Amino acid sequence: MAYDNLKIEKELYTSGKSFTQALESLDPSENYAGTSLEGLDAYQRQLKRFDIKVSGSDSDTVSKFFQTSDSSALFPEYVARAVRQGLTEADIVSQMVAATTNIDSLDYRAVESIIDEDTDTPEHIMEGSFIPETTVKLKDTLTPLNKRGRMLVASYEAVKFQKLDVFTVILKQIGDYIARCQTFDAIKTVCTFRQSDIHTFSGGITYSNLVDFWNLFDPYNLTTIITDANTMSTILKLSEFRDAVAGLNFHGTGSMITPFGANLVKAKCMAGQDLILGLDKNYAVEKVQAGDIITDFDKLIDRQLERATVSCIAGFSPIFEGASQLAAY
Repeated sequence: MAYDNLKIEKELYTSGKSFTQALESLDPSENYAGTSLEGLDAYQRQLKRFDIKVSGSDSDTVSKFFQTSDSSALFPEYVARAVRQGLTEADIVSQMVAATTNIDSLDYRAVESIIDEDTDTPEHIMEGSFIPETTVKLKDTLTPLNKRGRMLVASYEAVKFQKLDVFTVILKQIGDYIARCQTFDAIKTVCTFRQSDIHTFSGGITYSNLVDFWNLFDPYNLTTIITDANTMSTILKLSEFRDAVAGLNFHGTGSMITPFGANLVKAKCMAGQDLILGLDKNYAVEKVQAGDIITDFDKLIDRQLERATVSCIAGFSPIFEGASQLAAY
């Protein structure tokens, strides 16, 4: 089959596509329908070609990637996939983001949408009457993009006999770190956006205040509440969220009763601020991403692991003003 004869070179990392996309253009997965390789992408077929097992109790060592020049070119993609797995498992941003925009530059100007709320009524439009407007325009400033990542510092001699399943765990921690950094960036962006319009909880965190906070979202829905661990504990200890029915549901399914069905998210970066951030994830925030996981593929392929960077570039921009609210207590 075609995947057995591909020449794998580092230039695939500079094609303007992801490594897997570049491989897919040379060896399309659709050609394997009905075969034993159906369900594998082009990269996974190359792992099978070189008999590299990256997970499980019988996983290979790091050195297995460097048996040939072709197989060594697969190593940066393995690193990127392991980091991406850690990022996905630690992901909080997806509970804030309505859309993700991928760009191929470091400059991006987002759009903003302004709804004519005064005319947002259920009345039908009469002939010749005014039609309510939604104005879409470019924002005055560029969306700031932040590079987040880690420097992978390890000699090849130190890791070449390391099992890949264990090395994957180490790489996943880098993804976890990037996820936490992106969470900080997203929360900071929204909180700065709402700083001039903070709702105040008079009397602290009470069920009544949470109801008022929920009401602020009309016509949007409160889908996500983000705060620090202590504030979350206070919310969940309110009697309305720990009655008998709530307890039975938690013990039976593991699902806790949350304020108005919203997802409760702990964020360490909110600690000490006495703030609660609420969002409608379907309308609140746009994530702007310049590429995917970026690796120093040259160093990784040439076994120069001493100082190889793994990073991701992303930024965040609010979309609809009313889809996020900030409360202080």
